Amino acid sequence: MTTAFAESGALFAAHWQAILTIAYLAWAVAVIVGLILARRSSAATLAWTLALLALPYVGAAVYLFFGPRRLHRRKLRYARARRQIGQVAPGLGATVGGVMGESIRVRYRQLARLATELGQPAPLRADEPVTLYIDGDDCYAAIEAAIRAATDHVHLEYYIWDPGRAGDRLRDALAERARAGVKVRLLLDDVGSGGASDDYFAPLTRAGGELAWFNPLRISRFRLTLLNFRTHRKIVVVDGRIGFIGGMNVSDVQSSDGSAGSGTPAQGNALEWRDTHLRIAGAPVGALQRVFLDDWAFAFGAFKVESTHFPASGRDPTGPRVQVIASGPDDSVFAIQQFKFAAIASSRQSLSITTPYLVPDDATLAAIKSAALRGVNVRMLVPKQGDSKLVTAAGRSYYDELVASGVVLFEYGPAMLHAKTMVIDDTVAVVGTANLDNRSFRLNFEVIAVVYDVAAAGQLGAIFDRDLRSAVRYKPPAGKRPIGERLMFGVARLLSPLL
Repeated sequence: MTTAFAESGALFAAHWQAILTIAYLAWAVAVIVGLILARRSSAATLAWTLALLALPYVGAAVYLFFGPRRLHRRKLRYARARRQIGQVAPGLGATVGGVMGESIRVRYRQLARLATELGQPAPLRADEPVTLYIDGDDCYAAIEAAIRAATDHVHLEYYIWDPGRAGDRLRDALAERARAGVKVRLLLDDVGSGGASDDYFAPLTRAGGELAWFNPLRISRFRLTLLNFRTHRKIVVVDGRIGFIGGMNVSDVQSSDGSAGSGTPAQGNALEWRDTHLRIAGAPVGALQRVFLDDWAFAFGAFKVESTHFPASGRDPTGPRVQVIASGPDDSVFAIQQFKFAAIASSRQSLSITTPYLVPDDATLAAIKSAALRGVNVRMLVPKQGDSKLVTAAGRSYYDELVASGVVLFEYGPAMLHAKTMVIDDTVAVVGTANLDNRSFRLNFEVIAVVYDVAAAGQLGAIFDRDLRSAVRYKPPAGKRPIGERLMFGVARLLSPLL
């Protein structure tokens, strides 16, 4: 009797094991076919295929959290928002030739046209020169001043908003404006701003401000987009006329008086993150506004686009042409990736790139190496140690071949380098949220500002040169690296399409 019962149990277990194995293989085949049909990069497709087949169940769990690349937005809301914006601000659809004329060299007009052909607004003339910020305290003070001067609306979108000195001050400034009748909308990424909460922002919402969470992480409503598809954007729009964009989140790690986000003030932050932000005034802010309203429609739902969101200019603009370019996993053209590739490939004399995460796709890597081999003075600034050991290891796996091609590479530190900038031929300046990695190009919602202006490019180039004082030029090792280090770099690089 006992033997028969044991045999029955073993048969039952074997039966269910066979069912689970067949079900898993069927699911894995379906996912692999989907990957192939999605036409992802060969490296990413192969990496996920090997993970699913070599690591049963574990690979499946990792894929469910990180694998899907495309986010299907709520199309009706998105289309409705675009239609409203088009009616209120038709100028955002202007062609490059209609707004740039002969003020920019033909070569750079081609860059601008590339972006417009990919669905981005054309460059628009700012009311005044743009302002660059490389210090968190100065940037937060400027944002706070703009908020306190708002009369109609303040729109903000951030990946990270940490409770602390900087976050508290901006939250309280927003609450004060909301009490005064200004419409305040705050959109935060649910993963990046996980340190904050609805309770933390209660002073703002009680004052009448609106708070929304982008792509919220909800285990109870399990979806394939749990951890990917974050808004990595940092946007501030005040009254439709003043805008801020760049790499700075709202966190005390970017404040000299902060304490690395602990919420407790400290005197002197020697490891203050090095970052770059940009202030824009005038017509280009309308393009930044469009990006915010698109995301707000996705996260918050129905709302009405007002004419005050896109006010007419009351002065003759005297600033540079600024083009706002946005991209995300809901659009297969990947505009920022294509623009950066074209900017690198079209460089003639010099190219200065600052990026905290250097995990380029094959095309971007080839463009950088080719530029150096063509005789372009290519300089790259990366952190000595990033905030992710895996990403840092993956980035270092590219250093030797870049240097062998003629790229001059510098490691910044010990403070964390977080700026994402580019200067092309001392004529075009790029400041934004996108790194040179697969996550920024294909998995996150990102935004950059391209300034077609020699003066702005000169300022950003001078900042690059100043940063080199806190950096050391990278030199490949004289001999072979230790086997452990080579293995670590190799594994990290193999995983780079997934990072």
